[in-house]
Amino acid sequence: MKKVILCLMGGAMMLTAQAQHTFQVQAKKPVAQIQPTMYGIFFEDINFGADGGLYAELVENRSFEFPDATMGWELQGSATIRSARPAFERNPHYIHLATPSHVHRRTSIENHGFFGMGLREGMCYNFSVYGRTNSGATLRVELLNTTHDPIASDTLVINGSNWQKYTLQLTPRMTDARGFLRIVVQRGEVDLDHVSLMPGDNWNGLRADLVQRLADLHPGVFRFPGGCIVEGTTLDTRYEWKKSGGPAENRPLNENRWNFTMEERQYPNYFQSLGLGFYEYFLLAERIGASPLPILSCGIACQFQNAPDDKSARVEVSELQPYIDDALDLIEFANGATTTTWGRLRAEMGHPAPFGLKYIGIGNEQWDEMYPERLEPFLTAIRAKYPDIKIVGSSGPSAAGKSFDYGWEQMRRLKADLVDEHYYMSPDWFLQNAGRYDKYPRKGPKVFAGEYAAHGQGQRNNFEAALSEAAFMTGLERNADVVYMATYAPLFSHVEGRQWQPDLIWFDNLKSYCTPNYHVQQLYSQYKGTQVLKLSEGGQAVEGQNGLYASAVYDEGSKRYYVKVANTGTTAQDITVTFTGNRPLSKGQLVTFHANDADENSIAQPEKVKPQTTSLPVTTNGVETTIGARTFVVMVVE
Repeated sequence: MKKVILCLMGGAMMLTAQAQHTFQVQAKKPVAQIQPTMYGIFFEDINFGADGGLYAELVENRSFEFPDATMGWELQGSATIRSARPAFERNPHYIHLATPSHVHRRTSIENHGFFGMGLREGMCYNFSVYGRTNSGATLRVELLNTTHDPIASDTLVINGSNWQKYTLQLTPRMTDARGFLRIVVQRGEVDLDHVSLMPGDNWNGLRADLVQRLADLHPGVFRFPGGCIVEGTTLDTRYEWKKSGGPAENRPLNENRWNFTMEERQYPNYFQSLGLGFYEYFLLAERIGASPLPILSCGIACQFQNAPDDKSARVEVSELQPYIDDALDLIEFANGATTTTWGRLRAEMGHPAPFGLKYIGIGNEQWDEMYPERLEPFLTAIRAKYPDIKIVGSSGPSAAGKSFDYGWEQMRRLKADLVDEHYYMSPDWFLQNAGRYDKYPRKGPKVFAGEYAAHGQGQRNNFEAALSEAAFMTGLERNADVVYMATYAPLFSHVEGRQWQPDLIWFDNLKSYCTPNYHVQQLYSQYKGTQVLKLSEGGQAVEGQNGLYASAVYDEGSKRYYVKVANTGTTAQDITVTFTGNRPLSKGQLVTFHANDADENSIAQPEKVKPQTTSLPVTTNGVETTIGARTFVVMVVE
């Protein structure tokens, strides 16, 4: 094994050990400030990331509003869908149940949730339903396991002819990843609506383990709710944030942009309950310490799915005012006083204090002439009313080419604050483009790398992809005066609901695991620093020479230096890193991330690939360690 020797200059004698490479770090001359938003997360409801995932509701089609109102339910006996005098105006359907005739043994409804319901032994599950009856009714509410044995049950009595909310708690006596809910009519007739089952450890309606996974990333920015669902397959199915306001029971169903066939199975039942809405997104951003970045429709439906000459897929510029109003009203919802219309709604929902919104994106992945001509009136209106809000525009879906260049040209003309770039490319592309931002203009719009991921053979979340991203991200870090935000995409996937891969976090009904790519993102955000330091070899940035990629930063809060080195070569490398103008070292740590290229984590082996932290011995004038082949390291020294 070859040694890596880290030496410091300035008040201390430099080590004289020989090494294959010598990196020079100018410790006293920061070249850029690192934005607090630098590394973050991007959420889109794909791969059952919301309903069936981050949103903790276990009941599918809980309000009977799917196009087939009984979709997701199994009915037995006297059960009919009705809509007269509904409980909720925007969700008018409900189910009427009556004791069975002699033909049927019982009247019951069953819901198996999303790929079954994950039920944990000893966990309290909160069941709720809205009900009414003319003569009184008694229900048996049961949780059953895979073999249809009840593992928790209780009786619920419904009284009164007006809609009321009824609740009870159920605690399973065993764990089952594919349990289900059954409601049996024991007496009387009853109308039921908004049937809900939530695990007791949910956080504001969100799945606790997935919230913690996000918090552990230490994200600086949180982009939501997408992605293509912002645009919708049609304008009617675009994400409208106002529909996600107010009580969850009265949020109307929306068709998900991703409810079509991909790979293994068809998802005709992929809809958005909007139980996870903009209010919950803002709460989550606050919980994980990230700056919220909502993305809104610019009046163009998904350009991938609609013909360029289809006028029904876009709003004429002269008719954009309702869309512009939505953007202005969202800013008021997030930041306005409680005396304003939308600030009052925020307070009524439980958060009187402003959310402190600083950024807003208009349009997701639009391109060509129709986009900038629609973006311009948004910019004018937002800047007139909210001059401090930073506006994110788009350069389209490609990393280069005619449309990409045109998009950037227009974003500069319009003086967008940030430009959202997307690239899903091969690991080799990421290695070859580590210097992508070296020659970007230092003035004008900043870069938001809003969706990126290395797509290797089989598009797996393996170590090869993660290592290439780690190498590429040294270039993001070195160019922090140009790149203000970066978010890997997509964020979540249910192991049985995969529509797109790779993804950052995978889960089933009970468990979740972090990918090697997650660990790279976490290392960058955990050791982000506040100032970029110039690191060079022979006066050149280290961005691929001999398979090495490197960056260095200083953190003003902890008074630490973080040196990140990706060795993408097939042999270990001897390196000397010298700091000019620093204080002598006192202690250090080495975080090492290494695995075989094809290695990845799974539900069965969630920690097969993960970083290891060891002490980094120091003397008054240096440290020694080894960087192996196909390895990413973070040196933490102070």
